[in-house]
Amino acid sequence: MKKIILSACTLMLGFAAFAQVPQLGKNKISDVIAAMTLQEKVYLLMGLGDQNWTNPPSGEKTVIVAGEAGRTWDIRRLGIPPTALTDGPAGLRIEAKPKDAKQTFYCTAFPTATALASSWNTALVENVGKSMGNEVLEYGSDVLLSPAINIHRNPLCGRNFEYYSEDPLVAGKMGAAMIRGLQSNGVGSSLKHFAANNIETNRTTINAVISQRALREIYLRAFEIAVKEGNPWTVMSSYNRLNGFYTSENYDLITTVLRNEWGFKGLVMSDWWGGADAVAQMNAGNDLLMPGCNQREELLKAVKNKTIDEKVIDRNLERILTFILKTPRFKGYNYSYHPDLVAHAAVSRSAATECMVLLKNENNTLPFKGIKQVALFGKTSYRFIAGGTGSGEVNYEKAISIKDGFVNAGYKVLPQLETIYTQFIDTVMTNSKEENKKQVVDFHAELPLEKAVIEAQVKHSDVAVITIGRNAGEGWDRKASDFSLSETEKNLIKDVAEVYHAAGKKVVVVLNIGGVVATADWRDLPDAILLAWQTGQEGGNALADILKGNVNPSAKLPMSFPMKYEDVPSAKTFPGEPADNPVNAPYEEGIYVGYRYYDSFSVPVAYEFGYGLSYTQFAYSDLKLSSSTFSDKIEVSLTVKNSGKTAGKEVVQLYLSAPQTEIEKPAQELKAFAKTRLLKPGESQQVSFTLDTRLLASYWSGISAWVAEKGTYEVKVGASSRDIRQKASFSLPQTLEVEKLHHVLYPNRVVKELSIGSK
Repeated sequence: MKKIILSACTLMLGFAAFAQVPQLGKNKISDVIAAMTLQEKVYLLMGLGDQNWTNPPSGEKTVIVAGEAGRTWDIRRLGIPPTALTDGPAGLRIEAKPKDAKQTFYCTAFPTATALASSWNTALVENVGKSMGNEVLEYGSDVLLSPAINIHRNPLCGRNFEYYSEDPLVAGKMGAAMIRGLQSNGVGSSLKHFAANNIETNRTTINAVISQRALREIYLRAFEIAVKEGNPWTVMSSYNRLNGFYTSENYDLITTVLRNEWGFKGLVMSDWWGGADAVAQMNAGNDLLMPGCNQREELLKAVKNKTIDEKVIDRNLERILTFILKTPRFKGYNYSYHPDLVAHAAVSRSAATECMVLLKNENNTLPFKGIKQVALFGKTSYRFIAGGTGSGEVNYEKAISIKDGFVNAGYKVLPQLETIYTQFIDTVMTNSKEENKKQVVDFHAELPLEKAVIEAQVKHSDVAVITIGRNAGEGWDRKASDFSLSETEKNLIKDVAEVYHAAGKKVVVVLNIGGVVATADWRDLPDAILLAWQTGQEGGNALADILKGNVNPSAKLPMSFPMKYEDVPSAKTFPGEPADNPVNAPYEEGIYVGYRYYDSFSVPVAYEFGYGLSYTQFAYSDLKLSSSTFSDKIEVSLTVKNSGKTAGKEVVQLYLSAPQTEIEKPAQELKAFAKTRLLKPGESQQVSFTLDTRLLASYWSGISAWVAEKGTYEVKVGASSRDIRQKASFSLPQTLEVEKLHHVLYPNRVVKELSIGSK
């Protein structure tokens, strides 16, 4: 009997001990970490991929959301659930038709980041983020791996469609807006790819060699703005090396700059299989390694061998658990699996109309007047490219083609041309050996047309529309030859223009592209050019809205269009050296990226940064500064008036030219921008900006500080970088050290940077 009583007491003590196991959300995070075994700690630091990737032997079913990019490990006994991480920057990327599922899981394809940036409208981007984030929430994910805000350093970068701009202010403001929109749903954003992920060739090993000044002013500045103004839950480190070190292993980048200087409190995760040394990643402050794999054994061994301090492990775990506490899955959200896709499609369409840039419009060719029948040329007219490839893809139900958009808008499309192109598209897909045929047509050469075929169309149509398509994606860069239109494409434009102009009819070229292409050698041929970008699943409808005149185009270029590829400042060194298998990528252009180069070195461009036409005109007047002498800040105001006959919106851009007594600076830099409301003909709006000391400052590498140099500053306000409408000046009486920073992230080899003195 005594033995039985003792056994019962022992059992009761066991239950009590079990009941006292700390639970996440009920106990301190430090107590939960203290209750973990070493194996549990290491597993929680490692992510899990989809069903095709290796799981720990004790793991439960990996997949939370079909098509997820990955998930975090769960420890049920401590109340730690898994969380789902999903792509991507143009909409949620999950499987639309999972095996054995009773419903479809289509998502909305929104305009790509480059297109959204062309709106110059942060409120619009935030609204798109809200819709995108709602699908993330209702389909059961916790984090969207977005936005991507790397700089458009070179037009051939394969992922430029995922990025916003060549300018860090535009990229940072757009990124912050997207983060706010996404996270308003109670889901997380992962700001990526931190940092200098501007090359896809050899992306997992290439070493970006960048001066401290160029890093601070161009490549880190966008991330700084997005972190401080967007407050993302997570940041994703990039694949590449930066000045010799993998970014995910770089303590100075992740801890000194991101956390200590910028105040980031969230989780840092690696890109999938990024980096090489798990111990270095942990020490750097890269908390979560995705997707895990063999790093578990590496880290377990390191802890046991004392090559890493367990306090580092615990620090990173605390940030992971803090993140998990915020997620919908931890909070027990009841997923509907039925987001309002109809409403989101409307958001996508509305956004798309504000993202398309009117590059040319001779003799008011647009909007259409008296047009009933349209001749649609080009394979892309019948197969709209909604977005790029890779993790930026979205599994939408249907993308509205340009042909569909015209039909929906009440136009008749010539059936003979439609038959020619649809048969061509069917043949291309039938003959393709690619397993995934979704983008086969996008990358196929254009169909050559005999001039006789074109001549047969002209009498049956009122206008000709030619669509030129380009696609690109993750893991590879475009070739220089892809920058230019092919001879077939140029001949198509030439022949159509000759035939239609001879008949007194107009020709419109539509560019359905994800990155910059050459325009200077053919732009004189058509009467109008509309840059439609890759504007999501509703792009065809949005295009028709603009051509018909239902919407007045108001987009502006967030990057420059050079005359030819050789004019790009990084053309000689992209993607790196040696050219056939790059190891290092010297950023020899330094701070002279995009318009900073073209404007400073007086290089002609086809279309300048900030350029975009409208169906109306805007007058700028009454530029005022709050003071002629800078003290703490200066307020800038002006009046913008719609002086035309059509309601429209205007993007107002403020550039600043700074004194160059101590260090060299670009001729001018964008410091602020704003978009007016829809102004009726004759209506005016006052636009205001605030310039603070940081906006005046440049980075002085020698003293590791942002410094505003004394002297005269010129404020330039206009409709583009080369269409300045109003100017004013103020003086800074003395040089100011605005912010002292750490002396870190210097190059591991000599960088021979471009200089005004060397031109």
